[in-house]
Amino acid sequence: MNSGECATRYPLLMVHGMGFRDRKHLNYWGRIPAKLIRRGAKVFYGGQDSAGSVGDNAARLAKSLEAALESSGAEKVNIIAHSKGGLEARLLASMGYADRIASISTINTPHNGSLTVDRLMRLPRPLIKLAARLTDLWMKLLGDECPDSMSCFELFTTAAAERFNAENPVPEGVLCQSFAFKLKNARGDLTMLIPYLVVKRFDGENDGLLSERAVRWARFRGVYTSASGRGISHPDEVDIRRMRFSRKPPANDHEIADITDFYIRLVSELKSKGL
Repeated sequence: MNSGECATRYPLLMVHGMGFRDRKHLNYWGRIPAKLIRRGAKVFYGGQDSAGSVGDNAARLAKSLEAALESSGAEKVNIIAHSKGGLEARLLASMGYADRIASISTINTPHNGSLTVDRLMRLPRPLIKLAARLTDLWMKLLGDECPDSMSCFELFTTAAAERFNAENPVPEGVLCQSFAFKLKNARGDLTMLIPYLVVKRFDGENDGLLSERAVRWARFRGVYTSASGRGISHPDEVDIRRMRFSRKPPANDHEIADITDFYIRLVSELKSKGL
């Protein structure tokens, strides 16, 4: 039944992060789009390469944005972007598309770079290039047209992030907000155990990849975690497990029992603002 609580004025453009692609039968966003659509939202996807450079992907997003506007008949879109996708959405706004974007909401996007990546980039250059080539090969097999993992690795450093922020300020006239998530301990998501511990050492509490410091941007909405004892990992933020975190009710607004509840609330807020 369509309750209409997510029937925003402008359609949603959901922009994925690095590591996966938009696929019809293995949706990057899990149950989230279906729940939003059931409540009245119109949902479109970025469709960009997973490991493409931010510049190339922003150009691809421009085409997706234009297609969404043509299909919906709307004048603007609301962008919801996860991880690296948030940087691509910001660059898209800087490319002259800000007047066609009503809002940008980023979910654990490395706006300020990673202190952990700073350390990793001190490894021997041939080793880093090998890791980038192997990542590119894998992503090409998965469908990327022009993967460029090395440019992504470099952009995730704090120095590159500082330059990116200077060149791509918060766009005027666009509602911009950022959200952080975190695990409560290393056992919260065993697939992220090692990166969680490494990032915690260099950058503090994190979601297995990024800390609060790394993801703060524009209007920062705070740090969210699960109502259960596990917390929320980077993959959990896009519903990779397709299930609730807990049957336990949240104790406050920054605890979540089901990640889909977070997105429903986010989109409902956009509707309430007339977006």
